[in-house]
Amino acid sequence: MAKTIPMIITNNSILIKDKESGEFKTFTMPALIETPNIPFYHQFAEKIAECQYYFKEFMKTIYGKKLSKYIFAIIVPDDTSRLESIFINEFFVNSDTCKAVAQMPMALALQKDENKYVSISKSSRNIVVEYVRNHESVVTKYYDMTTADPNVIMADAAKLHIDLEYESVPVFINNFNMNMDEYLSFGNVVTTKQFLDKIAEIDVEKL
Repeated sequence: MAKTIPMIITNNSILIKDKESGEFKTFTMPALIETPNIPFYHQFAEKIAECQYYFKEFMKTIYGKKLSKYIFAIIVPDDTSRLESIFINEFFVNSDTCKAVAQMPMALALQKDENKYVSISKSSRNIVVEYVRNHESVVTKYYDMTTADPNVIMADAAKLHIDLEYESVPVFINNFNMNMDEYLSFGNVVTTKQFLDKIAEIDVEKL
């Protein structure tokens, strides 16, 4: 059976679980220019062969040369589009570093114990409010991160779905990127360490 390598695409880098230490190591491409509202990995497309080469060399340092036996379990930002998801798959599979790729949005990875909850996160371009039920996304709403009012978002979150109007459903604030200061008082805060601990144990069968 293929082994799983947990990975996280953050707002500015890729984190990969180290085989030996169990800690997450950071992969970044040099000379990337931060562009507002555009995920950093879009720039990989401009020099894709070079990026895939450096990524493969990086993976060799922590998993050795026999990389094709692994499946990447990749946690992606909550506003990752279908087209971006396809690009992510193609980038990693064609970098000759894995057998296959499975993806899951951050919101679905936040909680294992709650069957119903609301996730609020901030990507590099949006505030994302998502209602999760039975580990599946039911409703997702996006807000421009530069103009969004936290009080309006919290009011909207309470009526995102009819379930939320008749049941007490917990709200989880995804502070993995440590960028949710305005929202910390609105729900249960998931810290960077808590999120990493959850992802470190993830298995591809759960994605």
